[in-house]
Amino acid sequence: MAGAFSLATRVTLNNGLTMPQIQLGVYLMSGSEASTAVKHALDAGYRAIDSAQMYHNERDVGHAILDYLKTHPELKREDIHYTTKLASNGTYDRARASIKKSVKECGLGYIDLFLLHSPYGGKQARLESWRAVEDAIQDGEVRIGGVSNFGEKHITELLTSTPRIKPAVNQIELHPFNTHPSLTALCATHSILCEAYAPLARALRLKHPTIVSLSKKYGCTPAQLMVRWSCQMGYAPLPKSVRRERIVENADVGR
Repeated sequence: MAGAFSLATRVTLNNGLTMPQIQLGVYLMSGSEASTAVKHALDAGYRAIDSAQMYHNERDVGHAILDYLKTHPELKREDIHYTTKLASNGTYDRARASIKKSVKECGLGYIDLFLLHSPYGGKQARLESWRAVEDAIQDGEVRIGGVSNFGEKHITELLTSTPRIKPAVNQIELHPFNTHPSLTALCATHSILCEAYAPLARALRLKHPTIVSLSKKYGCTPAQLMVRWSCQMGYAPLPKSVRRERIVENADVGR
């Protein structure tokens, strides 16, 4: 497999900022599970964690990061990339208040990447919520804005609304069995990075004959092969696990 990737690999976004390419996802983790997983991930060298309001673990993730920083003085807050997402689109005021609540909840002082979690709610709600993200960026509460689960229609709608700030990221389900060719092409045209959630296909395809054959060929596990695929495609994968050994394994794709 050509090229080298590691937990130190960073990707450059359309606003000129960079972020780690491989990140830990904490979807469906309880607060205690998320806290433990974050510590394991930071120990392993991960420097990016992906949470959401709907996961109900923002406080646990944020406090786990803060606790880790206290015991590792060589690291600073800006070394850790923290993502969270708006639970539901609505009025500008509601979205703006929700962002402020997320900043307070995590305790990190600011959010590195804030996403609209879905396109649900209708056009007006999407655009008003995005305006709230833009203002949060201007006010220093958020560094980078993006979207999640947006289709081609929603991306085009947002871009043609002449936003002050373009979305830097679209987080969607991406793996070798769900490739979204036209959507990823549209995002690439506008320099919108695709983040890949469920990059392991929810572990449902790890025994697929092609995956097994290729992992043997390249001397890696099926999970490593699929994370590597995301990296080589230029996406930012968010592999998820609560087990220390899996967290380490999922990011060991530099062969």
